[in-house]
Amino acid sequence: MSRKIGISGTATLVTALAATLLGVPATSHAMPMTSAFVQDSGVANDVAKKLDKKQFKSVTATVDSNGIATLTGSVDLYEYKMDAGKRVQKVKGVTGVRNEIQVAGPTTSDAELQQKIVEKLQYDRVGYGNLFNAISVNVQNGVVTLAGHARTDVDKDSALALVSTYPGVKDVVDEIEVDPTSIMDDQTRMAVARAVYGSSTLQKYAIDPAKPIRISVQNGHVELSGVVDSQADKDMAYMKANQVPGVFSVKNDLQVVGTSTEKSK
Repeated sequence: MSRKIGISGTATLVTALAATLLGVPATSHAMPMTSAFVQDSGVANDVAKKLDKKQFKSVTATVDSNGIATLTGSVDLYEYKMDAGKRVQKVKGVTGVRNEIQVAGPTTSDAELQQKIVEKLQYDRVGYGNLFNAISVNVQNGVVTLAGHARTDVDKDSALALVSTYPGVKDVVDEIEVDPTSIMDDQTRMAVARAVYGSSTLQKYAIDPAKPIRISVQNGHVELSGVVDSQADKDMAYMKANQVPGVFSVKNDLQVVGTSTEKSK
């Protein structure tokens, strides 16, 4: 948010001189000051052209003498807010962006929004090894926090993009960790998956691609997450993963139906 600064007589003279050089009218001492910044009209015009899109119709941009662009107003989707910032950042002469745009759009309860986002993420990247992603979702006042693990940067970016375009999301906090790139870890993932899903008791969790037992690996350390039907299934998955050669440890974060609320993919 722009900071208001009191202006002395000398500062007023400097402002008037700068306004003359830029070809814009000086601000009268009797008029209310909305900012102590001197707007660069040339850069501001280029910024306005970048934002000349339907989705930015309620967005206002100002540029101070240091090239800092401040964006205010509102948009319907969080994606549009981020896009506006990226567009303005690319304008020649812009040295920084203060993105103060508010996300309007529909009002959705946090519980409903969380449920919908979880459902969307469950089917994200199906067919691309999404059982190796374990991304958690938490929503407070429309702000969505994504945490947990993604197997690759592509998986992480896909999840963030999906949430950013969902109506009702006001902001996105990215706390997702991408698992280390490692041939050994890749081999461990596959070995643990074969061990877990090779059990006749646990094969049923491979039927619905959106609700598998999720397996993430970081330098030989395995984490199991998702929802299972019973404590026996949870214990069996842990035992099978722990028996895989090369596994240093197993963290069993599997939830049993009816004992807690699911907040993960």
